[in-house]
Amino acid sequence: MSGRAQLMWDEAVTGYDFGPEHPMDPVRLELTRRLVGALGLDREVEVVGAKPAGESTLRLVHREDYVEAVKAASADPAAADAGYGLGTMDDPAFVGMHEVSSVIAGLSVGAAEAVWRGDALHAVNFAGGLHHAMPGGASGFCIYNDASLAIARLLELGAERVAYVDVDVHHGDGVQAAFWEDPRVLTISLHEHPRTLFPQTGWPEETGAGAGEGASVNVALPAGTGDAGWLRAFHAVVPELIADFRPDVLVTQHGADTHFEDPLAHLAVSLDAQRAVQVACHDLAHEYAGGKWVALGGGGYAVVDVVPRSWAHLVGIVAGKAVAPETVIPESWRQDVFARTRQLAPVRMTDGRWPVEWAGWEAGYDPADRLDQAVLAARRAVFPLRGLLA
Repeated sequence: MSGRAQLMWDEAVTGYDFGPEHPMDPVRLELTRRLVGALGLDREVEVVGAKPAGESTLRLVHREDYVEAVKAASADPAAADAGYGLGTMDDPAFVGMHEVSSVIAGLSVGAAEAVWRGDALHAVNFAGGLHHAMPGGASGFCIYNDASLAIARLLELGAERVAYVDVDVHHGDGVQAAFWEDPRVLTISLHEHPRTLFPQTGWPEETGAGAGEGASVNVALPAGTGDAGWLRAFHAVVPELIADFRPDVLVTQHGADTHFEDPLAHLAVSLDAQRAVQVACHDLAHEYAGGKWVALGGGGYAVVDVVPRSWAHLVGIVAGKAVAPETVIPESWRQDVFARTRQLAPVRMTDGRWPVEWAGWEAGYDPADRLDQAVLAARRAVFPLRGLLA
């Protein structure tokens, strides 16, 4: 194994563009890539591309008729079939949609292949993490579910246990659906409660079915949850499950939309807490998965202030060269941001909350506290199914 980290990148990903009024502005990918370069992280990772996901790869997760519908909408957006979730307000059709979505999927699959084969110990595709796409339809800004495809490819290559941890503010519904009955895949999602946020799924009672019962885990957090609660919930659920499952590979999704500045959700998490969870995922991969770690991006709609910094931190952690929170952002990048967006860029790689403090679950819990109630609900729903104490 080379041990070298890989950053999966292709300029084509910035063509994933739903139009000027859509919140998922591809400038977030461009600015992240430029910040990675400005911070010198290019020298710490191997920047590689990958083949676009082809028919056989896409069909590991997606139905043939859906792939054909995406191709048709990609060639003629006016002909998009809303029955497949295409041409909607969330997922407008655009020329080349199939091609660029296949590139993003291919990068995540390539990351999985590199980690499994030992070409890299860690690999990151921050353009990926499009976790809402279903086997037969687009959903929530997602056309092809690259996270599910990466996991399916790992299984195809011989992985017996893959753990997927999703800390996007939205429930990782598409990945859960893809492996709902598959005990080889443990899916854990921490997200804002479905009562208050799309996609209105991810209740703690959703635990999988058939042989996969107990392999789907959902921590539904109350709106307004901040750093201490978010980290408390993560550490009260995720490490114990990963330690029990002992995955061959850890796949993680790091949507930046938990941030208090994000315009589409209602959690109150800082950049510093996001960085802390990224570090925790890295450590879990080394402790329980032989270091094999595939890290993906996801949501995030504060496209200047939050997303580039959060994912640049992720790249640094993947590379083994974590960026110190107090790091001053290079002026060259800040000038790029203003030239590109006419917005003022942040000055440091922190929200000023590092180190983030939180209380561990082992010290006890408060049954009247809403955050603790969310953690208890998740533990009580799943832990006994896995032979663990709730």
